[in-house]
Amino acid sequence: MKRAFDLTVAVIAGILLSLPLAIVAATVLCSSKGPILYWSDRVGRYNKTFKMPKFRTMRVDTPVVATHLLSNPEKFLTPVGSFLRKSSLDELPQLWSIITGKMSIVGPRPALFNQDDLIRLRTQYGLDQLLPGLTGWAQINGRDELPIPEKVKLDVEYMNRRSFLLDLKIVFYTFLKVLRKDGVAH
Repeated sequence: MKRAFDLTVAVIAGILLSLPLAIVAATVLCSSKGPILYWSDRVGRYNKTFKMPKFRTMRVDTPVVATHLLSNPEKFLTPVGSFLRKSSLDELPQLWSIITGKMSIVGPRPALFNQDDLIRLRTQYGLDQLLPGLTGWAQINGRDELPIPEKVKLDVEYMNRRSFLLDLKIVFYTFLKVLRKDGVAH
């Protein structure tokens, strides 16, 4: 049932959001040099690496590390990067990853390939068995502000409480968080 829900929501969202997707794509293209999409190497189910698309918010010369590890992340943002991140519009291309079965609507956010501490902790608790999500329990309970052990604790809580109703609750609260721009770094 989860896969059917994911596929249905992703396809409908892709159709309904096709105009905003096109506008954001054009804005990224016109505002900075480089490709429209950034294909990030992420760790998915069973710790397999996959390419996750996002609208590019950083300059092409940005080091490939988690944003919080950059000494001055603002200097790498494109002219529209901060807005795209705060509004979470940069995440919309991940609908493709949901359609192709690499991600789910709800699950632990996919780790960067080089976030060894996060990957190790998630594997230790069996979270590597879950599809990563566009949103998750950790996202509505702190988002980018949470330290890694707290994110993993919340992801484990989600894994142990998983249900369709919990997923709907997470999706609902995600919309509220995005509208209020709660917990967004840069």
